[in-house]
Amino acid sequence: MKHVNIPIFIPHLGCPNGCVFCNQRSISGKESFDIEAMEQDIRQVLSTVTRPAEVEIAFFGGSFTGIDRELMISLLERAERFVRKGCVDAIRLSTRPDYIDCEILEILSRYSVKTIELGLQSMDDGVLRAAKRGHTAEDGERACSLVKQYGLSLIGQMMVGLPESDMTREVATANALCDLAVDGVRVYPTVVFEDTELCDMAKAGRYRPLTTEEAVARTKAVLNVFRKRDVPCIRVGLCASENLASDKVYGGASHSAIGELAMGEIFYEEMCRLLDESGDVTGKAVTFYVPKGAVSRAVGQKRVNTERIYKKYSPLCVKVLEKNELMRYNIIIDII
Repeated sequence: MKHVNIPIFIPHLGCPNGCVFCNQRSISGKESFDIEAMEQDIRQVLSTVTRPAEVEIAFFGGSFTGIDRELMISLLERAERFVRKGCVDAIRLSTRPDYIDCEILEILSRYSVKTIELGLQSMDDGVLRAAKRGHTAEDGERACSLVKQYGLSLIGQMMVGLPESDMTREVATANALCDLAVDGVRVYPTVVFEDTELCDMAKAGRYRPLTTEEAVARTKAVLNVFRKRDVPCIRVGLCASENLASDKVYGGASHSAIGELAMGEIFYEEMCRLLDESGDVTGKAVTFYVPKGAVSRAVGQKRVNTERIYKKYSPLCVKVLEKNELMRYNIIIDII
């Protein structure tokens, strides 16, 4: 079934911490939060939703469970009205691991909260300190355990390219998230926004932003972990509504298709593996069947993957077609 999030961005609300990478006003494109406009925004999105679809009101941006209790409950009440009317199925929210405890979860359990997304970012304490996250890896482990104990769906958010991080630490974080039984993940290659400490660090030469090539390689490495451990990645990179306006981005992984590029590399490796197992395909017609919606990723941007296959294996022709019953990165090869 199609899933629809109705995003309600609450920039910086509930988050007094100053992470080096964060300027939520730039990311969400909002300088402040207008609670009175929230219901209007929800109705506007609902007017475009075609059922059947699973619809969730999603509080993103700030640390939802860290905001003033009265305001948090007011927001939950407003969202709950749409659930009671049958317009919305559930509530989703994002927060920090150090803002999760039994008291918070007891409050959330009174409402139709189904999913909690935890901004873990890294499970390496050195990286967390360098990013000034204000919490430890142990805080992340504890929060994940509590969320699961309350029977909620858990999405782990991690970042690639933070200060003091590298591919080894990021792969270790991906494995740690799998060990914590997350139900899904979001992967955010680091974008350097203006008006952040990370931008100041970059300008001073104390941090080097990721190149597109580095971001793709390191994102591919963590996606491969999640693929092998059967944990779905629901998103790579910031979405369009999170406003990657060029005048607010200093550098880093700001390419609009980082996820597509990384996933394309995984598909290419898998296609090459199948070709290697098939023997000599010179002069033969090769057809790859991929999951629905994955043709563009398998073919690669500007058909780079198929061009590489022609160059490496010299087939007569290469076709990439959809097959509905396939999932994720599963591919079937047919050679004539």
